[in-house]
Amino acid sequence: MTDKMLSRKDGAVGWMTFNNPERHNAVSMEMWQAAERILTDFTSDPAVRVVVITGAGGKAFVSGADISKFESERASADAVETYNRTTDRVYNLLANLPKPTIAMIRGYCIGGGTALAVCCDLRISEDVSKFAVPAAKLGLGYGLSGIARLVDLVGPSFAKEIFYTARQFTAQEALTMGLVNRVLPPGELEAYVKNYAETIAGNAPMTVNSVKRIVNEAVKDGEDRDEALCARLVKECFDSQDYIEGRRAFMEKRKPVFVGR
Repeated sequence: MTDKMLSRKDGAVGWMTFNNPERHNAVSMEMWQAAERILTDFTSDPAVRVVVITGAGGKAFVSGADISKFESERASADAVETYNRTTDRVYNLLANLPKPTIAMIRGYCIGGGTALAVCCDLRISEDVSKFAVPAAKLGLGYGLSGIARLVDLVGPSFAKEIFYTARQFTAQEALTMGLVNRVLPPGELEAYVKNYAETIAGNAPMTVNSVKRIVNEAVKDGEDRDEALCARLVKECFDSQDYIEGRRAFMEKRKPVFVGR
């Protein structure tokens, strides 16, 4: 495990931090590989109910690929293919994580950083943050899955604007586009996200996780939706110990203690 990726579990919240601040948290191959291991661990740990992704140093969330590593990591077609497969695994793992995910964004959120943020369920940003996908300034191709996630989030017109201009957008512009959910003043972000994550973690995990999966089905074309899956997830909630606990806690005027089953 590289020291440029940090992982910690704070109660029911798992935190993954990109820790390369001297390069604005630009990501190398070893960091992508470490991120895959961390997310896999969070996925398999039932004690982790919410995952927060962030960057160290206060100046960047993630600023994209570490260009200083291109000669050693992406110099040949085979190396590029290996690199792309690794990043795709991380994006897919994050996008399909069965638990709620939050991107806590402070500073630059560029290229692969924007792609990571888009893979999360929620994006909460400090108001001085900057967002960009500069592929058109570098001559890079950008795959269908990444563009589709962005289109699902901001719509086709804003997605085209982000790619066509390759410029940096302010946090307020990102909020207008729907790229982020919340924008906070400097100094308030971490406490807000910590409280937000703990609030979600305190709710019934089966309900929260089923809603995530059902929302993912809802945005598909009608013929592609797995309605049987959605019905099963709803039934499992009503059949759960947590449903009994929720009713009892409401009647007894106390905070429920959910166990996720």
